[in-house]
Amino acid sequence: MDRNPSPPLPSRDEEGEEGAGGDCIGSTVYSKHWLFGVLSGLIQMVSPENTKSSSDEDEQQMELDEEMENEICRVWDMSMDEDVALFLQEFNAPDIFMGVLAKSRCPRLREICVGILGNMACFQEICVSISSDKNLGQVLLHCLYDSDPPTLLETSRLLLTCLSQTEVASVWVERIREYPAIYDSICFIMSSSTNVDLLMKIGEVVDKLFDLDEKLMLEWIRNGAVQPLDQPQEDAEEQPVFKIVPCVLEAAKQVRSENPEGLDVYMHILQLLTTVDDGIQAIVQCPATGKDTWNLLFDLVCHEFCQSDDPPIILQEQKTVLASVYSVLSAIFASQAEQEYLKIEEGKYHLPLIDSLIRVLQNMEHCQKKPENSVDSNTEETKKSDLTQDDFHLKILKDISCEFLSNIFQVLTKETVAQGVKEGQLSKQKCSCAFKNLLPFYSPVIEDFLKILHEVDKTLADDLEESFPSLKVQT
Repeated sequence: MDRNPSPPLPSRDEEGEEGAGGDCIGSTVYSKHWLFGVLSGLIQMVSPENTKSSSDEDEQQMELDEEMENEICRVWDMSMDEDVALFLQEFNAPDIFMGVLAKSRCPRLREICVGILGNMACFQEICVSISSDKNLGQVLLHCLYDSDPPTLLETSRLLLTCLSQTEVASVWVERIREYPAIYDSICFIMSSSTNVDLLMKIGEVVDKLFDLDEKLMLEWIRNGAVQPLDQPQEDAEEQPVFKIVPCVLEAAKQVRSENPEGLDVYMHILQLLTTVDDGIQAIVQCPATGKDTWNLLFDLVCHEFCQSDDPPIILQEQKTVLASVYSVLSAIFASQAEQEYLKIEEGKYHLPLIDSLIRVLQNMEHCQKKPENSVDSNTEETKKSDLTQDDFHLKILKDISCEFLSNIFQVLTKETVAQGVKEGQLSKQKCSCAFKNLLPFYSPVIEDFLKILHEVDKTLADDLEESFPSLKVQT
């Protein structure tokens, strides 16, 4: 799509009639008269006499006149300016756009109108006004049922903007709860769309909703439980099929194929699901879904993120997505005692995960090293603030990584340890890094691991005990 045309400047005639700046909107150079004309044209387009069409005219209604498209696109560009947005609000433009969305069948016109409202909602006063209009809110939510990807993208952008405003977020959460069909529409988009921009934006909406309201998240998890009509009554309590997780996974796979950096939001959705028991069950209770989730996330950490040939600093870019992925893998791993199919094959998964987790901990040490030369005094406060934020996210990643690593260490067999020593995943350097991070909190785990290591490679075990005297194994 080409760039929208630039907004118009006032004509000389308009300047002469109104005086210097008289026709300008606020402190801008945009023309009031011109904007009135465009909005009036929109009103005419959806007036009763123009919306009553025969079947022969239906196809024509789907198209937007080129001149009108250019003009309304100019308004779309202009609406990013606060003065223009406030002027549109005063002129009751949201009501005009609501009329267009309720009556027009033209996808491009609907997209532009939602896009303008999205720009206007970026300003708090207008966002509150738009959000308090129940009828407009209903019309906008109905746009989520649209089949046009650009309209869905702009609708998602508008919703995310409103959900990000503390003052009105709860209003939108409650509205979305009132329309159960929105769940089905969002699941359909995540499971079937190939538009990565749309998938990323709808993912942000779901992530925000789940973050804001755990009750809604639980409702959506339970809404996805479908009981087959032909299932015998005695089997009524057997594993239900959950829709939300497969849909999130399908979207994540599509995003990964075109923009791996966009995976962060879908991994965080999965992490939020694991904060409630119903969410964990939604992932692990259906064997196909549990395996699909495990395989995708395992592949990400072992073949995509923080690889051996990446510079250690890459961890700063990937710390949040890695924290989410490890957190979900850890939750699945902890559930394997209850799920037969999740009993991980020894060595196949354990050693690659140990290798990945230790590499992350090694890179973390590199990222947290203080620079040798001190920074200039005028930038010290800024640097300190940035480092504090970085340290916070790195600490979260470290805590999650250490807990997951300790859980894996607890189930290692003598055969797996021997294989790890032979292949290098459990070399002295890597074991030392693991011990340094796991001690003293996970001392019992490390002590049990050392007992096994003594049987496999006494020299290596003795070397590690010498480096960590508190771990002398009682024999």
